[in-house]
Amino acid sequence: MLITIPQLLDTQALQTVRSLLEQAGEAWVDGRVTAGYQGAPVKFNQQIDEHSEVALQCQRIIVSALERHPRFISAALPNLIYPPMFNRYGEGMHFGAHVDGSVRIHPHNGRKLRTDVSATLFLADPGDYDGGDLQIDDSYGAHSVKLAAGDMVLYPATSLHTVTPVTRGVRLACFFWVQSLVRDDGQRQLLFDMDNAIQRLNQTEADALARRTLVGCYHNLLRQWSDT
Repeated sequence: MLITIPQLLDTQALQTVRSLLEQAGEAWVDGRVTAGYQGAPVKFNQQIDEHSEVALQCQRIIVSALERHPRFISAALPNLIYPPMFNRYGEGMHFGAHVDGSVRIHPHNGRKLRTDVSATLFLADPGDYDGGDLQIDDSYGAHSVKLAAGDMVLYPATSLHTVTPVTRGVRLACFFWVQSLVRDDGQRQLLFDMDNAIQRLNQTEADALARRTLVGCYHNLLRQWSDT
């Protein structure tokens, strides 16, 4: 399931995050410091030190936006969110084909987190740079994603993906993972589709009994499939 979340960040939040990152100075480090065995040989970018003050400030802004966004909640069904991280790709930088690690260690509390859903939040507009496309391969083929600043894409963490070389400008982005209440991507897709259908029926004030029945089915499926 590949889902876009338009305007996760409003203009003010986006400007604040960008300003903090652009002034981060020595907090920018080699991106390979957090790469695993598979990712390190193909990862060529920079990222913000996870323990830096600028990372904590930006994380609070992103997490606050996530908690308020109904489409993100519906699509990801978040149980745990890995603290958002931030990277940048200058000219010639890229990230070769890889699959995200299955388990991450929370940098602040040491808790293990299963990566069910991967997220990329774009912080630079497509016109700011050339190349730098996020390419995702899944059972339906290859998808190339390059969204407006403030927009986010969610996709299964099991997907093979890459960031193509940047040939002009700077690609700035936020990325993180979600441990979902429902680990199976197909089940999450069904629940997401059902939730969207219920919301549309609510807007049209369709048959009340049918809507209550669908809501009951949704929650009974979530109860059956949830790991919590």
